[in-house]
Amino acid sequence: MDTPNYGVILLSETVGTALLLLLGAGVVANVVLTKTKGFNGGWLLISFGWGLAVFGGVTVSYASGAHLNPAVTVGLLAAGKLDPDPLLVLTYFAGQMVGAFLGAVLAWLAYRQHFDAEPDPAAKLGVFSTGPAIRSYAANLVTEIIATFVLVFAVVGFSRVGDATLGVPAGLAAVSALPVALIVVGIGASLGGPTGYAINPARDLGPRIAHAILPIKGKGSSDWSYAWVPVVGPLIGGLLAGLLSIPLLPVV
Repeated sequence: MDTPNYGVILLSETVGTALLLLLGAGVVANVVLTKTKGFNGGWLLISFGWGLAVFGGVTVSYASGAHLNPAVTVGLLAAGKLDPDPLLVLTYFAGQMVGAFLGAVLAWLAYRQHFDAEPDPAAKLGVFSTGPAIRSYAANLVTEIIATFVLVFAVVGFSRVGDATLGVPAGLAAVSALPVALIVVGIGASLGGPTGYAINPARDLGPRIAHAILPIKGKGSSDWSYAWVPVVGPLIGGLLAGLLSIPLLPVV
């Protein structure tokens, strides 16, 4: 087995996740910050924006297989689709966390004046991280597990299917970014209401750290009491999806 190029994987995951968060946090900022041209654009705009953010992030992170999400990394590991090299797994996690933080910072820079003009601290935090519509840690955790299961189960499914007639080998990179983006749009539209569908520990934790550090005028709390839910839930959902993909998704 070839030795992984850890530097390339780290760079690829960082760049892809940064683009994911720049566009994902950007669409939320455009919808929830009151002085923007997209204000009140609605939930579907956010769902489609996040889907297109995934499309962009996956497209540019081809060199690493475009995980962009610790839950995806865990799911592929559990499904036997990733080398169980601890350094490799940590490299994926590091790139995802750094990229998520940097993408959130870039989104803040793009909307800095609008953050300063926004009077609601909750709207500002909502650009960076998720929060529940009804706070119930157990229920919120279950929602994140289910939503992430759907995402990772689909991603593992993509990795098990090839189309010889089109010359497309098995593998996430080969089937392109579009199916993943559409799955994310579907999750947002169908399962995103209760928690804001983090479905990605790095996507929530990295920007939440950015929110805590950045000099955002009137930003309020970073809501650390909830921060464990969008980390633990997606990791459990990704693990279950990977394990259950073995009996439920036959290789063809």
